[in-house]
Amino acid sequence: MSDVIPEFLRAAGWGAATMTPLPGDASARRYARLAMDGKSALLMIQPPDPDAAPAGDTETRQGYNAVARLAGADCKRFAAAADHLRAQGLAAPEIYAADHKAGLLLIEDFGDRLFTDALAAGADEHDLYAGAARALARLHRQPAPKMLPGDMPLHAYDIIAMLAETNLIMEWFLPLALQRGLTDSEVEQHRKLWTAALDDLSTARPVFVHRDYHAQNLLWLPERDGVARVGMIDFQDAVAGSPAYDLISLTEDARRAVSPELGEHTLQHYLSALAEDGARMNEEQFRRDMALMAAQRNIKIVGIFARLFQRDGKRRYLSLLPLVWSYLDRDLAHPALADLRGFYERLIPKDKRSVPHLEKEPA
Repeated sequence: MSDVIPEFLRAAGWGAATMTPLPGDASARRYARLAMDGKSALLMIQPPDPDAAPAGDTETRQGYNAVARLAGADCKRFAAAADHLRAQGLAAPEIYAADHKAGLLLIEDFGDRLFTDALAAGADEHDLYAGAARALARLHRQPAPKMLPGDMPLHAYDIIAMLAETNLIMEWFLPLALQRGLTDSEVEQHRKLWTAALDDLSTARPVFVHRDYHAQNLLWLPERDGVARVGMIDFQDAVAGSPAYDLISLTEDARRAVSPELGEHTLQHYLSALAEDGARMNEEQFRRDMALMAAQRNIKIVGIFARLFQRDGKRRYLSLLPLVWSYLDRDLAHPALADLRGFYERLIPKDKRSVPHLEKEPA
């Protein structure tokens, strides 16, 4: 990789640029900012991953990434999704150069004004979240395409993928929190409850779903107009799924506490923007879908954070568990999720949900 990058940059006309690595996140993907002659760009480095095979129909036949419809190392999918978003009038980075085999993209630089940074600097959170909601509404005017640009299929975010994600809490978090293995009966009951719940999800009109649409993946671009003020940078794992999913990703942010009041404000802007385009929602049904998608996403996140700690040694994610469980308490209070709420209350007492015995250990 050390030899490939200089050649890639030379071929793209950026061989003389200075390179500054940017902080990483929970994934293996890395970024570096390039500067040359008063211009800037980002180098995206996505290490190859053999587990990123096209999605199939059983978890036993393929790795988790494939079953959960994750792109893994496929930077071609990032480029295809970016092209689709820009075609809808949204702010996704332009792709300047690509070496898909090496996992390298040279992309437009939106700067450093992440929503989290803009908010810390005093920006009005209602303005930012309303902008993000309206950008989603723009995207959801059209149903999800079958194919992204470049003949790249947009996989369905189906029950197989969602069940694989909910299983993460059983595989990674509960054994850690309870300090014991789970019984076959517990695992099977969990899967049956989630299968029944997800069967009630409205699937008549799937839309493009980013999957990680939240304050650390959105940039505020106030110099632009309308929905283009919201810069989007994390969508390579996009799927065709429920319009509730990305809205919940935004309003139940695992890394930033979002109040119920701000969540409601954001939802109303989303619904208003859809209505302005003649796409009214059945609000009662949509709120039920939001509760279901919120619970599914947050259960997945609890499992992922436990996995990041155990597998990757990233202890800091344990400190985020109380926030995620606080969202889950709210989500599972919906009458449609009563059976799941009872299951978790029986299996995992509230004093075990933050894994305090691990948080006190030295890093």
